[in-house]
Order: sequence, then C-alpha cells, then structure tokens
Amino acid sequence: MKVDDFSKEIRDAVKAYELYVVCIAKTPDEFMESVRSLMTKAIKVYENRAPGLKHGIALDSHLTIILSEPPDAPDGRPFCGIYFNLHSPYRKKSAPAKPKA
Repeated sequence: MKVDDFSKEIRDAVKAYELYVVCIAKTPDEFMESVRSLMTKAIKVYENRAPGLKHGIALDSHLTIILSEPPDAPDGRPFCGIYFNLHSPYRKKSAPAKPKA
C-alpha cells in the first residue's frame, strides 16, 4: 500500500483546505507535505497493527488521517478519512475546574 493509493482522498482534502480552511501555520504546499507524511505514517501503523485492531491513525495539530479496515472489502483497501483539527490561536483557554468541597 502506498500514499498514492489514496490520491483521490488527498485531492479532496487539498481542495477543501484551499477553499475553507484558514491556517496561519501552513501554506498549501506545507499542507500537502504534511498529508503525504501523515499518510505514510498511517499506512505503517495500519499495516503493522496488532491482531483485532482495525485502524491506522496518524495526526498532527492540524490534521488527522485514519485508515479503517472495511468489512468484507474484496480488494482489502482500507477506508480513508482525512480530518481537519480545527482550532483557533485566539481561543481563550478555559479555567481549570474547581475541586469539589
């Protein structure tokens, strides 16, 4: 299994990134590098997962890639999800919870 096996999913994620995601930390080229790197990691995790586990996951602070074992897939190709970890550097941090008396 190779990163290019998921080129459709990557194209869709890049298209969404360019249209909808405002990211101060990564340019579109840096985003693409991150996608390829995380996909490589997710594939390694997926291919080396322990018996009974169904997922390969790789993430950074902006992106999560999940490869999931499909039920009854004849070609054995995993499902691929590419998710944006949306956050704002301007969001106020919540106060720590007060201990109960």
